[in-house]
Amino acid sequence: MSLAYGTRQPCDEAQIRARAEPRAFPARARRWVLVASILGSSLAFIEGSVVNLALPAIQSGLGTTSTGVQWVVNAYLLVLVAFMLIGGALADRYGLRRVFALGTAIFGTAALGCALAPSLPLLIVARLAQGLGGALLVPASLALISAHFDARERGAAIGTWAGASALTTAIGPVLGGWLVDQWGWPAVFLIMPPLAALTVAIAARRVPASPAATEQRLDYLGGVLTAAALGLLVFGLVNPATPSQRITFLLLALLFGGAFLWRESRFEAPMLPLRLFRSRTFAGANLMTLLLYFALTGALYFLPFNLIQVQGYTAAQAGAAFLPFAAIMGFGSTIAGDLIRRFDPRVILTLGPMITAGGFIALAVPGTGASLASFLPGIVIIGIGMTVSVAPLTTVVMNSAAERGIASAVNNTAARLGGVLAIAVLTAFAVWKFAGALAGRMETAGVPVRLAEQLLANASRLAGLAPPPDTPPALAAVVGDAIALGYVETFRVLVSLCAVFAAVSGLIAWFSLADAGLHTRKSASTER
Repeated sequence: MSLAYGTRQPCDEAQIRARAEPRAFPARARRWVLVASILGSSLAFIEGSVVNLALPAIQSGLGTTSTGVQWVVNAYLLVLVAFMLIGGALADRYGLRRVFALGTAIFGTAALGCALAPSLPLLIVARLAQGLGGALLVPASLALISAHFDARERGAAIGTWAGASALTTAIGPVLGGWLVDQWGWPAVFLIMPPLAALTVAIAARRVPASPAATEQRLDYLGGVLTAAALGLLVFGLVNPATPSQRITFLLLALLFGGAFLWRESRFEAPMLPLRLFRSRTFAGANLMTLLLYFALTGALYFLPFNLIQVQGYTAAQAGAAFLPFAAIMGFGSTIAGDLIRRFDPRVILTLGPMITAGGFIALAVPGTGASLASFLPGIVIIGIGMTVSVAPLTTVVMNSAAERGIASAVNNTAARLGGVLAIAVLTAFAVWKFAGALAGRMETAGVPVRLAEQLLANASRLAGLAPPPDTPPALAAVVGDAIALGYVETFRVLVSLCAVFAAVSGLIAWFSLADAGLHTRKSASTER
């Protein structure tokens, strides 16, 4: 998913709990179902853990700009966001096992295409296909558990799934970084096809088939309109050469977005039921999710470029820097889940984003030549803040709507949409800010005007920018320092903006979740 380094998304576990009671299946079959679900989820977690760490190497290896390399992430996320809700409906319509296996096969095959891609455009095409596979795989992998385990056994199954997910999340960044260092960026994609093949084989041989809901109608047009609106929005924010082109793309995005809302308000089986947003709590929780994951994805997207291209660490070392975040998020969720029974969720969901905002501010402290340890406080604080936020957020969302399955899917989609928008908006801002910072530093350092203009013309490479090979060593060193300092200045502004978005998400929770505490306490007492 390339989102927040493979952490479980809000309401992942809720999607497992939300379904109706399943048919009875033999214990041996249920064990294989759990194995298949864990392997399928692991594919998505590995994708999220390793791809961001490979981005600096992809940028260097394919000779692209920051604007180009962001599409490696956003191509995947755009398709995932646009079609994940339909992916869940397809699983119900045609059978969980069939859609799960198909999504896994597409995901693995597309990963192989990514590894073999000789150019950025072909890599982006393969990532689009991988996003389609993910849109089928992710909801089906969660639904497998709820479809085969009854309420009495579901808790233990979720615990096993969550523990395995935490282990995958912790190992992923270090493994991905090591692979990049040893064999280059294609290696991070080559670990996925064998795992996908194993998962498909287990699903085909060991997972029982589930009945298809042949009468269910699917909102294909809604998915297409969503994909068009998001694609035009991101393209309008990043790629246009002139202001008029930018305005044209943004207006087209608005047009398709309006068509999507019109469609959803009239279609009898909408992909996104707009009636859910009549609940102030549900609307507030999803807006909070959008902004919080905007902040999280934005900060963690740009951090590896700082660690690798500016600070000079290897990809494996950069991956190791994320271990505390992965460990806290992976293993702290159980403790955080108990907070909702003891405290008002409005307080928790205000405090969690505020803590996260403090972590982003801490990331702005290190300058050039910083040690990995200097980034540790920020990473730990962000991990604590997100851990405090995610489990209570799941409970609030699930208690704010009668259609729990749809509610959890919408909240997951909001988190991923926040990531898409963060990478698009902040990349465009970063290029503008970096160009200004670099120009000022080169002028102060006395860099020749002609060389400065040449470098500024390629400012979209951000920290991957380098002086021409024939630049005298002394001048190259001056330019290199200006580039590093310019990126650090840009990074500080970016993570400070992310802190603002996280803090605003906390304020939204405070003002919109006033009713959540009562509903949550009633729900908790009912469960007990």
